[in-house]
Amino acid sequence: MTNIVFMGTPDFSVPVLSMLVDEGYSILAVVTQPDRPVGRKRVLTPPPVKEEAIRLGLDVLQPEKLRGSDELKKLVEMAPDLIVTAAYGQILPKELLDAPRLGCINVHASLLPKYRGGAPIHQAVMDGETETGVTIMYMAEKLDAGDIISQVTVPIKETDDTGMMFDALSEAGTQLLKETLPSILDGTNKRRSQNESEATFAHNISREQERIDWNKPGQAIYNQIRGLHPWPNAYTTFQGDNVKMYKAEKVHRNSASGQPGTIISIDKEEMIVQCGDDIALSIKELQPAGKKRMAIDVFLNGVGSKWKVGDRFE
Repeated sequence: MTNIVFMGTPDFSVPVLSMLVDEGYSILAVVTQPDRPVGRKRVLTPPPVKEEAIRLGLDVLQPEKLRGSDELKKLVEMAPDLIVTAAYGQILPKELLDAPRLGCINVHASLLPKYRGGAPIHQAVMDGETETGVTIMYMAEKLDAGDIISQVTVPIKETDDTGMMFDALSEAGTQLLKETLPSILDGTNKRRSQNESEATFAHNISREQERIDWNKPGQAIYNQIRGLHPWPNAYTTFQGDNVKMYKAEKVHRNSASGQPGTIISIDKEEMIVQCGDDIALSIKELQPAGKKRMAIDVFLNGVGSKWKVGDRFE
């Protein structure tokens, strides 16, 4: 029986772990991030992988920092045959990379060498890509630079957001790993090095990337809003207060009307905002500061009833 250590944290990783158990692999331990405060009330919440591991009756390790930790020593002593990671969230020390006899493999949500890093799905959607995918790869000391074992392509529709793509890529990655693992275990798998000249990066989302610049083209802002939904979400500022923008639709116009960020049309059911070109955005869901998330008609018939044509987002 193949002994595996699994490392993962978010919802994306849960189906991968479940598949490994369903396929009969022996899971020595599950490594995930520590519990974190969530929401306005800062309730200490376990990561999804921990919840699934507990449901499956598996041992869980949650080092704040893996390098130099007691948990690292314990993992090395376990001498697993293979380590499988999927959106774990920490870089593995060389000591751990060298521990399994079959190496360490990663389920990465992009078509490497494109979009190395911690936010490949967000970045692909924000960049307006029409396709992305999943790569099964051997892990190396350099970020997401190891040899590629297998890949699958997944389309991105114009209306897809990051949450939808997380689900699609998690499903695709789980199936790809299921199909690829037997060849890894018996040593018949192929591997190819990455072309470094083609490498691009998708670093963790910064606060600056969340802020809407209305001077940009409408397509870019539309991609930003869907690329940051359902987390961490794009935001703008209105009369000094932050407003989160959850969903929008494009409105093609013959020409730009007014300064970027200006409300150019508003009634009880719709609010259209001018962008930096002839594409405006019809805002569908938003959240004003201190309020709950609302559909646009609810907002405009409530706290937004005083907003008017000519008002401008900063």
